[in-house]
Amino acid sequence: MFSSEFSVLLFHQLTTLLTETFWTMFYPFMRTTCLAVFLSLVVSVSAAELPEGVRRVKVLNYPDCFELSNSETRVTLCHQVGGRVLEYAFKGINALYLDPAEARWGTPGGPRSPDSAGRFDIGPEYIIPRRDKLWSGAWQAEAIGPRAVRLTSQPDESTGVQLIREFRLDAKTTHLACTQIIRNVSKETKHWSHWSRTFAVHGGIGVVPLTLETQRFPNGWVMYDQGGILTHPTDPNVRRHDKFLEVLGPTRQAKLGFDSNAGWFVYLMPHGQAFVKRYPSPPDGVYPEIAGLTLCFWYPKASQIPACELEPHGPRNNIPPGGSASFTEDWYLLPHPFPAPGAEIDLEKLAVQVAREAR
Repeated sequence: MFSSEFSVLLFHQLTTLLTETFWTMFYPFMRTTCLAVFLSLVVSVSAAELPEGVRRVKVLNYPDCFELSNSETRVTLCHQVGGRVLEYAFKGINALYLDPAEARWGTPGGPRSPDSAGRFDIGPEYIIPRRDKLWSGAWQAEAIGPRAVRLTSQPDESTGVQLIREFRLDAKTTHLACTQIIRNVSKETKHWSHWSRTFAVHGGIGVVPLTLETQRFPNGWVMYDQGGILTHPTDPNVRRHDKFLEVLGPTRQAKLGFDSNAGWFVYLMPHGQAFVKRYPSPPDGVYPEIAGLTLCFWYPKASQIPACELEPHGPRNNIPPGGSASFTEDWYLLPHPFPAPGAEIDLEKLAVQVAREAR
């Protein structure tokens, strides 16, 4: 028999040997496994911070932009300068004109207040004061749901309002709902209206459905000409087919106004997609632009700027102190062939496609 002292010593040595063997054999495996689990938890927690279909990306020189996406559509938003849409892309093709010079934003010699791509504003144009905080100031950005982000401007003293823009991308289609909220932060009633100023890619064809029952312009459109407005304009790149107007390319004077209350139009782009905008256009609304426009195109020559500006106008609002007014544009990108030179668009067929697919 062993003495009690020897038994204690033997037990201590055996336990030490087993302990060292266990940590030698199993610790590397446990350490690797625990580290993998920890990193997995970190990634899961980071992903859980943003809703489905929302992530942070860098676009040009803008860090931490919000991206909304589904399987084929990508939308990126800029909160650093003016609360804009930088990209609205279907199958990798951006429908918006995004100035390459914006890649130098924030660098010495770079543009200080860039303003291309998906722009929004408030009006009316010739009455509203300068509003740099709204147009090119820094905005706040926050995710508010699956494929949904809210951008909020600084309060602007010159106009007495703060703007909130909410963007929601459909789970499966290209449908992007763009809501602009005008919040009155002043002590006086404000009467501003929605004014969209989207820069689409150059070279497309605009199609505007006419509403004959509410027509005010003799030709269905007017042209702004060096401070005046031509009420009976003609231009080789604007033609009428029954209940539609087509803008085939840049016009003699770039700014064209329409009186349509159809609440939609199409801009066919050379890469085979139709950019559709739907928006409210109540016939009894008061449209405060000089010519009472419900819609405007600004279509310059590409040498001036390679974009066509698509501009739905909302009716005038009466917003009391502390109150707000909202306006929603619904955007869609639909596959549609661009006509060959000399060919005509089947406008009725296009209208049927819009009614069926842009809902």
